[in-house]
Amino acid sequence: MRHAVGWLVAAMVAACAPSASAQETRPLERDHVDFLTRYDFHLSAAALSNDDQRFSWDTHFGGDLDAVDYIVGRTSFRLDYEAVLGNELRAFDPNQGNYLLEASTSLRSKVAEVALVFHHVSRHLGDRDKTTPIAWNILGIRVLKTAGLGSNTVAMELNLGRVVQHSFVDYRWAGDASVVVRGPVVRRTSLYASGSGDVLGVDAALNARGTQAG
Repeated sequence: MRHAVGWLVAAMVAACAPSASAQETRPLERDHVDFLTRYDFHLSAAALSNDDQRFSWDTHFGGDLDAVDYIVGRTSFRLDYEAVLGNELRAFDPNQGNYLLEASTSLRSKVAEVALVFHHVSRHLGDRDKTTPIAWNILGIRVLKTAGLGSNTVAMELNLGRVVQHSFVDYRWAGDASVVVRGPVVRRTSLYASGSGDVLGVDAALNARGTQAG
């Protein structure tokens, strides 16, 4: 986990909703199977406020897309690359790379959308020796809900899963929740506010520390 506080200095560039936030679910309105029906991409950079030379910038780019929409649900893929930059060796020194790869398939109802999710994370060092692999895989459930609030929309996402494989981490299960409130300003332009939280359960047999949250 990163121990640093960041402030956003580069605007997120996205098509549709930002992938790093809650994903909007689509209503039951299709009458035929379709392919590549949605895509979200994001690019962001945040300066980190701390005294550690290893943590100066936190950058993300990636996205997610619906590969096939089969009317009652969809199969989607999500990816994100996070580069953590310091200033130990040079002004912009990429010392960590975190990869997120994910596949999901869902079923829609009038109440919410529920998906089965396979989630992979691996962490790598840049310009430095790495002797131990750091990675984990999660099999879990995602619940998506989009609601109207006047002229605004509220997209909510809840994830809960079990760590089915891990390397050099002590996680047993993981959960997170996120919400995005979006409102139109002018045509093709909107403002949004987002928030998220994560909880990681720890295997007591591997480490005596408690549940991690952030």
